[in-house]
Amino acid sequence: MKKNKLLLIDGNSVAFRAFFALHNSLERFKNKNGLHTNAIYAFHTMIENVLAKEKPSHVLVAFDAGKTTFRHAFYQEYKAGRSKTPSEFKEQMPYIRDLIEALGMKHYELANYEADDIIGTLANKADKEKFDVVVLSGDRDLTQLATSNVKVDVTVKGVSEIEEYTPEHILEKYGLEPLQIIDMKGLAGDASDNIPGVTKIGEKTAIKLLKEYQTVEEVYENVDSFKKSKMKENLINEQEIALLSKKLATIDIDAPVEIEVDSLGYQGKNLEKLIPFYKEMDFKTFLNKLAPEKIAEKSEPLEEMTYKIVEKTTLDMFETGMSLQVEMLTDNYHTAKIEGIAWGNNQTKYVASIEDMAEDELFKKWIEDENQSKRVYDAKKVQVALKRYGLDIQGIVFDVLLAAYLLDTNNNNQDIADVASHFDYHQVDSDELVYGKGAKKGLPEDVALFHVHMARKIAAIQTISPKMQELLEEKNQYPLFQDMELPIAKILGEMEIEGIKVNAQTLQEMRQEFAVILQNIEEKIYAEAGEKFNLNSPKQLGVILFEKMQLPVIKKTKTGYSTAVDVLEQLKDQAPIVEDILHYRQIMKIQSTYVEGLLKVIHPTDGKIHTRYVQTLTQTGRLSSVDPNLQNIPIRLEEGRKIRKAFVPRKEGWQIFSSDYSQIELRVLAHISDDEHLKQAFLDDEDIHASTAMRVFGAKSKEEVTPNMRRQAKAVNFGVVYGISDYGLSQNLGISRKEAQAFIDTYFEKYPGVQKYMEEVVREAKDKGYVETLYHRRRYLPDINARNYNIRSFAERTAINTPIQGSAADILKIAMIKMSERLKKEKLEATMLLQVHDELVFEAPESEISRLEIIVPEVMEQAVALHVPLKVDSSFGRTWYEAK
Repeated sequence: MKKNKLLLIDGNSVAFRAFFALHNSLERFKNKNGLHTNAIYAFHTMIENVLAKEKPSHVLVAFDAGKTTFRHAFYQEYKAGRSKTPSEFKEQMPYIRDLIEALGMKHYELANYEADDIIGTLANKADKEKFDVVVLSGDRDLTQLATSNVKVDVTVKGVSEIEEYTPEHILEKYGLEPLQIIDMKGLAGDASDNIPGVTKIGEKTAIKLLKEYQTVEEVYENVDSFKKSKMKENLINEQEIALLSKKLATIDIDAPVEIEVDSLGYQGKNLEKLIPFYKEMDFKTFLNKLAPEKIAEKSEPLEEMTYKIVEKTTLDMFETGMSLQVEMLTDNYHTAKIEGIAWGNNQTKYVASIEDMAEDELFKKWIEDENQSKRVYDAKKVQVALKRYGLDIQGIVFDVLLAAYLLDTNNNNQDIADVASHFDYHQVDSDELVYGKGAKKGLPEDVALFHVHMARKIAAIQTISPKMQELLEEKNQYPLFQDMELPIAKILGEMEIEGIKVNAQTLQEMRQEFAVILQNIEEKIYAEAGEKFNLNSPKQLGVILFEKMQLPVIKKTKTGYSTAVDVLEQLKDQAPIVEDILHYRQIMKIQSTYVEGLLKVIHPTDGKIHTRYVQTLTQTGRLSSVDPNLQNIPIRLEEGRKIRKAFVPRKEGWQIFSSDYSQIELRVLAHISDDEHLKQAFLDDEDIHASTAMRVFGAKSKEEVTPNMRRQAKAVNFGVVYGISDYGLSQNLGISRKEAQAFIDTYFEKYPGVQKYMEEVVREAKDKGYVETLYHRRRYLPDINARNYNIRSFAERTAINTPIQGSAADILKIAMIKMSERLKKEKLEATMLLQVHDELVFEAPESEISRLEIIVPEVMEQAVALHVPLKVDSSFGRTWYEAK
């Protein structure tokens, strides 16, 4: 019979280790709501690893119940002096508990006790019941629990490196028995828990004493026989402290735990909770690992759907107000084949092949007739896909995908079945159910199933679009939908179809140039190291840096020394080789990700890159660029900026023209907050960061503002916009959290209107449950009144920054719409090509550049009227690089 195995997880400790395991990726790990997810992600990975390795029959995650425990009753300073927990970590803790439940595990906490005591008590019970027990923690305190049946796994680094503490390992490592770990802490103390220990006795001395005298008590029975020394004096003077320290370090293995080991049976993941959790966290990798049949959510039995297969159309098949569906099996509609097309209303649905319809005159006439209104799901996809088949669609009046996004930005699901069911229509299956998942996705063998699936989508669009329009009107969002989102979808479609010319030869020359640069840096590194080695091997690099060159070791890994970026950043001032290694890695990334990456996506026919803009991804309304992402081309390094040299106009004698809003989010903040000082700085056209530095640092003139003061003021300015915490600001500026908080406090003192806005917008969000941009783009905040402080404070920060970022995104869209109209009105050949954050990129004949220099800033600066002027910086050149 297989032996039972109990896995006990120290929830707080492992979660904290998880947070710091992916600490350098803090800003990369955010979900669509802006919630930091690095701790959740790493915690999940740690738990998955230990579950796979140990295959437990029983599991519990134990948490500390609060800051005060029974230990504080006899030592108030226990765990005092710990730095404040980062808010970026605290906001994730409630979701870690949700994850634990979704993974099918129980969690438990006990008032007045620590997680260690819960684990100790249950480990002791399970040990007596002949269970195997595995304890997972980031804290070596728990190693005292090790027995022949209890193993303690302590996380060492990252998410996968574990040190296993058994009685044998503890004996080998310290020369002690597991219970002597308590005595060691009694003598040496533990700074992390503020356990004092005896003055001047460290771990080595404590171990030496305990090898001779087994316990703290035995040490004191023999202390009089010790040679006269400062240590003996300290031991005698601090006997009470030593015994107190041992008491503090002792885990209670008989705590009043009200949960039995038998009740902790582990049955595996709870998919009903786990799938929505993965979706909420944007954990696509984890979601994709689940079996497709488990993810597919089958709705109620479907009613029969009738449709007609058409090869040639007749006039009676078309009327205004019909729905249209263009069916493709992959997301990239620039290259995906149109597998079929359907149109119709609630009475009749028609299904056809695109090849037949592209040649059908009546169909083409209906598609291109602006007066024949059409409803679709994803207007831009339909527009771009049909254009490839020579069809120029007009008259789209409703887009279900865009409407669903505006009605609830928290739900950006791309599947029509999910959207339809959200609006109480359950008569359409998900694409995943019909076509399969991922690489296996393809048309069903039963062609009728494919046809009926398209017809059901027509029925869904027809049924839910009137309900959605009604809701948009109720929420005062229909103008946003009709006058901003639908027109911008059309403009983005035109931009995507146009694409931007990329000079492949320039990229190939860069590839050679960067190869030479990389070779030169390599040779320089080898010269500094005094030998050749594999630069891309962390193990070999670690030996060079930390053994041969004797640089201080910052972190160790299971295989050697850590050479991660954060380690090298700390060492770069100590040896030139480190700076060169960092430079080498930066160039290598630019070479592989951007030079090589862009060469792969240049269209073979027109020599252009056709990025896709995603309108429904961000909570704030900002556009995202994918396949490839042109918004992420690195510009901080000159080598990164050079990538833009490859982006050129489509014709000889043309130029690239670029216009960029200057500090648009801070200008929006000045408008929304109506802060007098912030407004005045923009009205006087001052350098806003220097102006802030003067006020925050008390400088009397601009000349007194140093570059460092301006840098810090800039971080505070943008930090305020993004709801940064004292922890986040301290990380950005490399200062203490106390200093960072002082900056933030002084800022609010000097800009009281900003503080007032923040208080008012949070108050309003608590009343309404949402915030809005200047143009009624709504973001719902379901956690704004949550009892849990961390969840609530995250929602409050979101309430503050969404109206600022969202309004800035809206202004850019308004400018793009007006710019498109103006170019057509002036009958210019100039074309809008790209939108990159706050920048618009055009191409135009040289003869039109002087006209663009007037109209582009004019349109962009006058797009909307704020309390402060909008400002645009424009430039042009033969390449995008020259234009910037």
